[in-house]
Amino acid sequence: MSLASWFRWNEPPNRISQRNPTEMVVETLMMELSWQTKQAEKQQRERENEYRKIKTGVDYGWLVSYPKQSYDISPGERLQLEDMCTKIHPSYCGPVILRFRQLIAEYEPEVQEVSRLFRSVLQEAAEKIKEEEEAKKLAKQWNTKNKTSLSLTTFKSRSRISPFISDIKTISEDVERGTQPTRRVWSMPEFRNAK
Repeated sequence: MSLASWFRWNEPPNRISQRNPTEMVVETLMMELSWQTKQAEKQQRERENEYRKIKTGVDYGWLVSYPKQSYDISPGERLQLEDMCTKIHPSYCGPVILRFRQLIAEYEPEVQEVSRLFRSVLQEAAEKIKEEEEAKKLAKQWNTKNKTSLSLTTFKSRSRISPFISDIKTISEDVERGTQPTRRVWSMPEFRNAK
């Protein structure tokens, strides 16, 4: 028995392609939320330590041991956020993360406010997606209306126009009737109005 069978080295590399894009978006966005929550908690601890250091004048930071992560999002709120993440198209995943990071850097929120910021970014992205879908529908309707109207226009323009047959009497026509037509050069064909 070989050692390779004990390890998963010979597993096919197509595991990523078997996943649903929506699941990948949800997982990516929720990982970003948890990472930003950890970072906000870390910054909050550092601010508290700085405040204590200024207040007491002594640094006891080396004595304190912090748990890995003390703040956690409630299960109900997590489910709501995951549901909102499913509405995000995979092409918007990157811009949502960038916008979320931008807001985190701008506001430097407390740990409890991170999930609310995340929710606002998801709502903003969902509204933008909805607006773009409506714009696509309107554009599609507009294109189908234009195609039908253009087909009617092209049908009307297909009628033949004969420049030699005219019901409109002009002054030049009356003058030409009074004179004899001049003979043209032999190489040129003669056009006469046959009436």
